[in-house]
Amino acid sequence: MKLTFLGTSSMIPTKDRNHSSIFLQYENEGILVDCGEGTQRQLRLASIQPSKITKLLISHWHGDHVLGIPGLLQNLKANNYTKTLEIYGPKGSKKYLEHMLQGIAVAGVIKYKLKEVTSGTICKEKNFTIETLKLNHIVPCQGYSFQENEKLKINLDYLKKYNLSQHPILGKLQQGKDIIYNKKRILAKNATIKVKGKKITFILDTAPCKNAEKLAKNSDLLITECTWDKSLKDLVKKRKHLTTELAARLAKKSKSKELILTHFSQRYSNVTKLEQEAKKIFKNTKAAKDLMSLEV
Repeated sequence: MKLTFLGTSSMIPTKDRNHSSIFLQYENEGILVDCGEGTQRQLRLASIQPSKITKLLISHWHGDHVLGIPGLLQNLKANNYTKTLEIYGPKGSKKYLEHMLQGIAVAGVIKYKLKEVTSGTICKEKNFTIETLKLNHIVPCQGYSFQENEKLKINLDYLKKYNLSQHPILGKLQQGKDIIYNKKRILAKNATIKVKGKKITFILDTAPCKNAEKLAKNSDLLITECTWDKSLKDLVKKRKHLTTELAARLAKKSKSKELILTHFSQRYSNVTKLEQEAKKIFKNTKAAKDLMSLEV
C-alpha cells in the first residue's frame, strides 16, 4: 500500500504546493482522493500513470478539490482508458459534474459510474472496504476511510512440528483452507494467525465534529486538513477548517496511530511551525509535502 501526496495546498496554490489531491495505490486499485487543478501534471511528476486510477473519492465541490477533474477525464480518454471509473461524492455531485463537463468542448467521455454518498459503507471489494461520513463544512462534504480486510498470517512456529516452512501449499492456509501434508491434516485455524488490516482515514475540510472522530477511530494513518496555525482559531467557526491544535486533538481522540497534516493556507511558505504545534499534542505527526510518498 503506497500513498502519494499530489497536492497539499488549500484554496490558492503556491510555488511549492499544488491544489489538493492524494493517490492511494493498493494492489490493482488506484484510489484518487480529490482532484484539484493541476493534478494530472502532478501525477506525471510522481511517475504515476493516470490509467492506474480506478476510483475517485470527492470530498466536496470547492474548486481547489475538483477543478482538475475535466483535465483528468480528457487525459484518460486520450490514453484509451478502458475501465469504468468509479466516482463517489456528496449530494449534488451528479449535477456539478454534468455542469462541469458541459462547460468545455469534450470529444467524448470515458465510462464512469457516479454515486452520491452520505454515510456508511460505499464500496466493498475482496480485500478492502471504503466508508464515508458527512463532515462539518460550508458545503456538503464527506470524509472517507479505507479499511483493509483482516488477513491470515502463517504461524511458522506451529508448522515446525510438520517440518513445513516454505511450500506453495501454504497459500491455501492463508485462504483459510485446511491442507494435507505428508498424509497429515493441518487445520487452517491452528496454522494461521489473524492480522488486522490497515486503516487510512481522509478528513479534508471540516470544522471539529463527532463524525470526524467516529470515522477516524483507530486509524493506522489519519490524513487531515490543517489550514491554519493555532493563533487563527477564531476563523474556525466561520470558515470551517482545522487549526494545528484541532487536527492533533482529532488524532488523539480518535486513537489514531499516526497523523499527517495537509491542505495548508498560502500564508505559510514553511509549514515546520504547523508540524511543531501539532506535535505538542500528538507526537507522531508529520506535515505532508507535494510528491511525498510513503508505504503503509
